[in-house]
Amino acid sequence: MNASSTPAASASGPRPLTDAVTEIRATDPGRIGRALAQRPRADLAGAERLMVIACDHPARGALGAGERPLAMADREDLLRRCMTALSRPGVNGFLGTAEIIEDLTLLGALDGKLVWGSMNRVGLQGASFEMDDRFGAYDAEGIEASHLDGGKMLTRINYADPASAATLEASAKAIDSLSERGLNAMIEPFISQWEGGRIVNDLREEAVIRSICIAQALGRSSAHTWLKLPCVSDPASMRRVMASTSLPSLILGGEVSTDPEATRASWAAALELPNVRGLVVGRSLLYPGNDDVEAAVDAAVALL
Repeated sequence: MNASSTPAASASGPRPLTDAVTEIRATDPGRIGRALAQRPRADLAGAERLMVIACDHPARGALGAGERPLAMADREDLLRRCMTALSRPGVNGFLGTAEIIEDLTLLGALDGKLVWGSMNRVGLQGASFEMDDRFGAYDAEGIEASHLDGGKMLTRINYADPASAATLEASAKAIDSLSERGLNAMIEPFISQWEGGRIVNDLREEAVIRSICIAQALGRSSAHTWLKLPCVSDPASMRRVMASTSLPSLILGGEVSTDPEATRASWAAALELPNVRGLVVGRSLLYPGNDDVEAAVDAAVALL
């Protein structure tokens, strides 16, 4: 997909993807479960390098990408972008909430992919209760029933907000439930704080290390636990960050960058570290500055 050949879908334009999915949901909802059960699976243990497309942001009301505040609001456009990204060589995984995983499964886009279900999305972006990030999306039982490969949890730690304690406890219980089923638990930890009425994640080296040390100890067992971590731009700092854990880790994409080449350079440096197993990127690839999804994904895959 690029800006010149595939314009963004509009409410008044043709919507073949959403129309097809809506018809199935209205007339044969049982087909969703059948499609999930019949979906060809991939093997996490056999994947040396991972390129995972992330698309769980809308569930927290986080619809913006770059300078577009409602970039992810149009479902037809979002599905088309996800399908374009998932079709590129070297992309082997997807992370999302139930409704978009089900949509993409019905459309055949997740065949042969590793799939993680996003678990806690109640900490809505900009809400007064944002740190009270409860598990309102997938649970381990639902992930197993949907034949997915694991669950992802956002674990933000705010020393000044008591709601963090409940989030940490809920994360530990989710890890236990996933581990009991032999499913992967992907933890995305941050040290966070309130600034001007909004939550800001601390991406400094010391804060990232501290978040790792807290998150990797959650649960009765870490045998199935992986980390989803921000990329610290300085290579020496990134080496120290990754030296704080023995857990397999994926580097997240974060906000859409105004300097994609610099972002890719920082990803490349992180990928040289032995416990970094790949990338899990959403908006930076689905909504690149030039709107060329194919080129953005291919450039990221080339780093692997």
